[in-house]
Amino acid sequence: MGIRVAVAGASGYAGGELLRLLAGHPEFDLVAATAHSQAGTHVTAVHPQLAGLDLTLGVTDAAGLSDADLVFLALPHGQSAAVAAQLPPEVKIVDLGADFRLKDGALWGKYYGGEHAGTWTYGLPELPGQRELIKGSTRVANTGCYAATITLALAPLIASGLADPADVVVVASSGTSGAGRSAKVNLLASEVMGDLSPYKVGAHQHVPEIKQATGATALSMTPVLAPMPRGILATVTARFAGDGDPRQVLLDAYAEEPFLHVLPAGQWPHTAATSGSNSCHLQATVDVDSGRIIVVSALDNLGKGASGQAVQCANLMFGLPETMGLSVFGVAP
Repeated sequence: MGIRVAVAGASGYAGGELLRLLAGHPEFDLVAATAHSQAGTHVTAVHPQLAGLDLTLGVTDAAGLSDADLVFLALPHGQSAAVAAQLPPEVKIVDLGADFRLKDGALWGKYYGGEHAGTWTYGLPELPGQRELIKGSTRVANTGCYAATITLALAPLIASGLADPADVVVVASSGTSGAGRSAKVNLLASEVMGDLSPYKVGAHQHVPEIKQATGATALSMTPVLAPMPRGILATVTARFAGDGDPRQVLLDAYAEEPFLHVLPAGQWPHTAATSGSNSCHLQATVDVDSGRIIVVSALDNLGKGASGQAVQCANLMFGLPETMGLSVFGVAP
């Protein structure tokens, strides 16, 4: 018997991707998956791509989750804390929601509303020193999808002194799965196809998380809903604060990272190349007109932006190879 794992919130897109990854993981044994309105439903009725996985979704409560060694919480923002509080302290948890990401309770209230539940170890292994913290933690807060895409592009540039932390502008496009699985008029195929639409302009909830993770002090972000099911493409620009080559800074920072790829000069990231993988593709240049740093970053919002990242953190928490059960390569076309 391997490491017993359970997924709460398994009926959503991130939950379904977790089930797919865990079903093929050589050390994790999937023993339970829970949902809310879909409790009592066979998993293949909700996720037909998982044909062959014999599992019925249970009710999300401590009784259905406490028998696991590790629980993934793939619940809506604000719902993880109550479930986590009911689980025994020896059960390790990776939370894919936002409940425990922020250190500042006032910012939680401003961007999410309600009471701040606290702060757990931040689940982005590629940040300096974070990998060792994750290894020693029983509670890990997974990154937001936009936050992972933008932080990986920006953090080394600020840390090196090359980018001005007070002058960062981001425009990022995300696939519709990033908005969750709930039925919404603006996510209907007829509304999305052939269209690009900005949303939460100047007030996206991932902004304080990105600033916390990168050291940025002022960040303007415009998120855009794109007519595709999965993927994020972020264009991050910043004013120079020092001398150097931004692409070389990224190459030096990520030289030993299995999931981060600074592409060959002249080759630019695109979302399809990362689909189904736990990889992030990056490229950097300097704008010939404005002189600003430009970094383009792409990843699968359900992979490195959510479920793949969660499995990567779980591998570290149990002393397993970090890449176990995860693909570096995307699926295309």
